[in-house]
Amino acid sequence: MNRTRPAGRHDARRPETVPSQRLRTPRRVRPHQWFAERLLAVLSGQRPVHWMLGHTIGEAYDQLAELAPATPLRSRGARPVIRMCRGAQPAPGVVEACASIAAGEQVRAMAFRLEQGPDLRWRCAAVELGSAPARHP
Repeated sequence: MNRTRPAGRHDARRPETVPSQRLRTPRRVRPHQWFAERLLAVLSGQRPVHWMLGHTIGEAYDQLAELAPATPLRSRGARPVIRMCRGAQPAPGVVEACASIAAGEQVRAMAFRLEQGPDLRWRCAAVELGSAPARHP
């Protein structure tokens, strides 16, 4: 009888070891994913619009200040979450991204543009939301 294996196990193989957290390479969050989370927090009313002050350029802050008071991504039931976020780089230093936001049964679209400044920081340059979902009587 082999005492190193659990009862009921008939082979001598040992479980593989899992690499420690220090050895795993951390998954880098892409700029468009990071911004999608921040924009969702502002447009759902979880964070104030001035939270984005240092992360916007041009008209983007004005767009957010206009959209945010209506909390267009707030839901009455489930907390809104990002289902999908994709980005494309049409030019160096530019990312155009879209995200789908789900809250319960409702799904909304959000598009935004990021531009990288001379300091290599990404900033949001434009934000658009898909039209409000249709209400069924």
